[in-house]
Amino acid sequence: ESWEDESDDEDNDVPDAWDQEEEEEEEEEEKPKEEPKKEPKKELKQEEPKREREKEIESSTKKPKPKPKPKPKSMTADSETSDSEEEEDESDSEEDESEDEEVDRVAEERKRQSRMKREQRWKDALAHREADNLRAPICCILGHVDTGKTKLLDKIRRTNVQEGEAGGITQQIGATFFPMETIKLQTSKLEDAYDINYKVPGLLVIDTPGHESFTNLRSRGSGLCDIAILVVDIMHGIEPQTMESINLLKMRDTPFVVALNKIDRMYGWKPLPNAPFMETFAQQEDYVRYEFENRVARTIASFNEIGFNAELYFKNSDKRRVVSLIPTSAITG
Repeated sequence: ESWEDESDDEDNDVPDAWDQEEEEEEEEEEKPKEEPKKEPKKELKQEEPKREREKEIESSTKKPKPKPKPKPKSMTADSETSDSEEEEDESDSEEDESEDEEVDRVAEERKRQSRMKREQRWKDALAHREADNLRAPICCILGHVDTGKTKLLDKIRRTNVQEGEAGGITQQIGATFFPMETIKLQTSKLEDAYDINYKVPGLLVIDTPGHESFTNLRSRGSGLCDIAILVVDIMHGIEPQTMESINLLKMRDTPFVVALNKIDRMYGWKPLPNAPFMETFAQQEDYVRYEFENRVARTIASFNEIGFNAELYFKNSDKRRVVSLIPTSAITG
């Protein structure tokens, strides 16, 4: 019995020990199983204070907005000077504008006064005009370069202005007053053929350059004149500046005659110094007359093409509507 009891006790002891080991193992197994379950809860619980701490740290680490630093005195002084300079510039510009406006106003006032004076003089002249007391008409000489405009005036004035010009080309406007005595002397041989009444005190002639560069001078000269003399080279006919001069006269409705110059350049021409054209033409050979008539016909056709009727002066019966062609020579007269 004792042995059995002991064996029973041993048997009882063994399973008890085994059971304890099993229980310990089970507890150990249960512990790791419980830990992962409990850990996230702990982490969640711990995350909240962490987030709060992070927020506190972020709020503490956030830099406050820097307050605008007060400018140093030197910078403020510079800005003040720049502002004052800008104000001065604006005031100067305003003063300049006001001065310009004042200048413009004064100029307009002067123009207005001068215009009124001219109109008053014109009215006075019209009120006191008389048939026996006329002013000298203004005559302008126009034409292409090297057609002999200045040379014609030199022949009448008995001067030599043309050779004194640079290159023999007129480069400025010239004015010459021919008194009535000089005009009568030059036209004395025509008194028998024509009934001439002299009613003006003289003739003021304006000589204009013919080069293409002096368009403005030709325009000014044609704007001043009462009548005009258009000089055309009979050997070349109407040329570019001749056409320009015709357009200027047409634009201002200025009456004009045509001087067919350089007739002495025709082959076989026999000059008679200072003689009327009809006397000189009567002494020419037949072939010279034929050439002259042929060149005159070409010139008339050229004028017809641009809308003008033209005829030799001794054949012209309507001098108001038909342009008179007057053959001349600046060398022989």
